[in-house]
Amino acid sequence: MRTIRWGMIGCGDVAEVKSGPAFYRARDSTLVAVMRRDRARAADFARRHGVPRFHDDADAIIGADDIDAVYIATLTDSHHDYTLRCAAAGKAIYVEKPMALELSQCVEMVDACRTSGVPLWVAYYRRALPRFVAARDLIADGIIGDVRMVALRQLQPGPAPGDLRDHALAWRDDGARGGGLFFDGVGHTLDILDFLLGPVADVHAFADNQARAYAMEDVVVAGFRFASGVYGSGTWCYASGVDEEYVDVIGSRGTIRFSVTRAVPIRIVTPTGTTEMPIADPPHVQQPLIQSIVDELNGDGHCPSSGDSALRTARVLDAIVRGFRGLRKDPKRSSSDGHRRRARPRTS
Repeated sequence: MRTIRWGMIGCGDVAEVKSGPAFYRARDSTLVAVMRRDRARAADFARRHGVPRFHDDADAIIGADDIDAVYIATLTDSHHDYTLRCAAAGKAIYVEKPMALELSQCVEMVDACRTSGVPLWVAYYRRALPRFVAARDLIADGIIGDVRMVALRQLQPGPAPGDLRDHALAWRDDGARGGGLFFDGVGHTLDILDFLLGPVADVHAFADNQARAYAMEDVVVAGFRFASGVYGSGTWCYASGVDEEYVDVIGSRGTIRFSVTRAVPIRIVTPTGTTEMPIADPPHVQQPLIQSIVDELNGDGHCPSSGDSALRTARVLDAIVRGFRGLRKDPKRSSSDGHRRRARPRTS
């Protein structure tokens, strides 16, 4: 097996624990260089993680002869540009989620990598985490019978005024950079549904901003029809007095409940009783997915989160938010036109 040599564009919070160490801890993998526009912070990350080189110019990563694959860990607004540049340079690409701010950009990213003959993977890392693999196996084994429906629920308190001035949250509420709290976070949930139940074929959704604490949507309800015939519903509120998140998969002989955002036990309820399966996440949660990428590059395995699978998730996400965001851009439209959206995401 050859050692896959990685370069990292962006080395902020997400790279500190979730992903960064995985590139030098994964088998047959090493982190050669990191880049951040703030040179001092790039140097600090490299020093603390034992990375040989650091840069403040992405071209030093993209054009390096000793780098096989590039991890793009910047804000969402730059994913499209960096992906196209890496594809043109013939680099394999692993890009953070959400894939891009606009569906059209996601399509261009997939097309550019296909044209250049380079692989594209997206950081929907939960597809490789043991607890979600276990949930998929339980469903496939028929523990709860035939799947009929899935119900999603996420409620959390709204941000305090001071939080919106904090960089860690402010970029998420900036539609031009991060896409908002819902857009930034819900992709993991929608992607896990695709992983567990297959592609979504039809979406009906309402979105609004009720609390007016920030500009983007803070309440969303959506209904789904999967290509398999399973139906689903989702409720999200980012201005609630309650803090909870769970997914219920409802079958003909029982239910499976798990959390996407919290490593709590999987709960299985059948006529024979209730069982809980505690499955902890690894210290660096992206490491299992990164290992699958390294293995695929070495011709030994397949990464479950490709550009194509992530594009399906992007289509569903776009179908949910498009109406509300169209209303924000054109306030003269009626709320019935702007908040309700029915769309059939095309599968890639």
